[in-house]
Amino acid sequence: MAENLPVEEPLGPRVSAILVALNQIEPLRRAVAALERSIGRERLEILIVDLGSGDGSPQLDSEFPSIVTLRLPHNFGATKAMNIGTRTAKADLVFYVSPDVEVAPDTVQKLADKLEEDSDAAAVCPLLVDEQGKPASRIYELPTAESFKGEMPVVPIDVGQESVNVEYPGRDAVMVRKQFVKGMNYFDERYGEFWADADLAMQIRRGLKKIRLYPFIRVVKHGDTTPPAVKGLLAADRAGGAAAFIGKYYGFMGGLGFRIGAIFRALGRFDLKQLIALVSGQKIDGSQSG
Repeated sequence: MAENLPVEEPLGPRVSAILVALNQIEPLRRAVAALERSIGRERLEILIVDLGSGDGSPQLDSEFPSIVTLRLPHNFGATKAMNIGTRTAKADLVFYVSPDVEVAPDTVQKLADKLEEDSDAAAVCPLLVDEQGKPASRIYELPTAESFKGEMPVVPIDVGQESVNVEYPGRDAVMVRKQFVKGMNYFDERYGEFWADADLAMQIRRGLKKIRLYPFIRVVKHGDTTPPAVKGLLAADRAGGAAAFIGKYYGFMGGLGFRIGAIFRALGRFDLKQLIALVSGQKIDGSQSG
């Protein structure tokens, strides 16, 4: 009589890749195809959070049956979309990746290895390069109420190092411990499209953890494919989000001072759309959709 051997349970996903997209079907298709070629694909969960696209993006799972698409009816902004994706993610590591980024087959595996073996790191990221292989990462210092006037200087990266500690790498390609995001009660939805990534970076710094960039782990950052129709709204959302960030970390008066300065800058450019958005506190949150 044959012995009843125990049946091994299949391992769950090690990493959940989260892509937030709006009317970007071609770059999204390229990004997903690259992720599908990942080493260890069987332990990679691919989640698309679609912000009400009308270009066929929500149906991309018919081409890639193993991905999960979360279809939102309107553009609620990246912050809410990242929260929905993160809460849905099954893995302990979440990889926020832009549709404009094309990973290599070993990108996800290498980043996960680095993050799992480094207890001091809450997040890791690759070096972004352009289509010619030139470094394209834009790394910033976190702003303060005194230093931030609307633009942040780019911090140079020593690409000859094995790893570099960075303050604010953005969210084009960054892998984070899901437990850390849960511990900060997910992303602050006072932000719309922008600044949730800066908020994450600030929380990591305050938690005395690190964000490490690995220059030898490289991904291709293709050109920006944000739909032109929303770029004016994005500019207003970015300025309003900056005011919210300054106010959250440096006090109400700091945030108010930045908002007043941004209002005068918008007046100087005769940018009425941004002016109205700043005065009203408008952000991208779905209310702009019909």
